[in-house]
Amino acid sequence: MGASIHLVGDSINHRLILSGYQLHLSVRENPIIRDLKPASLIDSFELLYYYDEHLGHLMWYIPFFVILFIYFTGCFTKAEEQKRLPASGCVLLGPSALYYWYLVTEGQITELFLLTFLAMVVMVIHQHRRGLSPDSNGLFLFCSFSVTLLLVALWVAHLWNDPVLRNKYPGLIYVPEPWSYYTLHIKQNH
Repeated sequence: MGASIHLVGDSINHRLILSGYQLHLSVRENPIIRDLKPASLIDSFELLYYYDEHLGHLMWYIPFFVILFIYFTGCFTKAEEQKRLPASGCVLLGPSALYYWYLVTEGQITELFLLTFLAMVVMVIHQHRRGLSPDSNGLFLFCSFSVTLLLVALWVAHLWNDPVLRNKYPGLIYVPEPWSYYTLHIKQNH
C-alpha cells in the first residue's frame, strides 16, 4: 500500500515538475498551485504530498530496512575465507552506496537509515564477542551503509548554508532532497 501511495504521488509530482512546480517550495508557495480554483484543491495537493512524502515512505521503507537488518543478522561466520569482500563486491560498492544515498535523501528517511545502521553496528559488536564476523555479504551491506553515511554527510555539508533549502527542511536533521536541489539550482539555470 505504501508503494502504491508513493508511486501515485511521484507520478503526479513529476508531471507537476514538467509544468513548473518547484520542489524547493512548499505546496502552498508554489506559483502553479497558488492560483488553483477552487482553493480547496490546494488542500488536496497538500494531503497528497503528506501521504507521498511521509506516510507512503514510512509504509514502504520500514519493512524494507527491517528485512535488510534481518538479512544482515544471518551474514556472520567464523570461516576466515568468507570474511573478505570479493573484487566484484568492491566494484559494486559505489553503485550500491549511491543507491542507498538516493533512498535516504530523496525518501527523507535519514532517521530510519541511522537507526538501521546503528542496529547493524550493535549486531557486529555483539557477534564479535561470540567470535563471529560479517561474511562477504554482510561486509558488503555494512560497507555500503558506511559509504552511504559518508555520502549523506558530504551532501549535507555541501548544502549546509543554502538558505532556501534550509527553509524547506527545518529541524534537527537537515537532509535536502536531490529533486529539490535540482529544481532550485539546476533546472532554473537551463
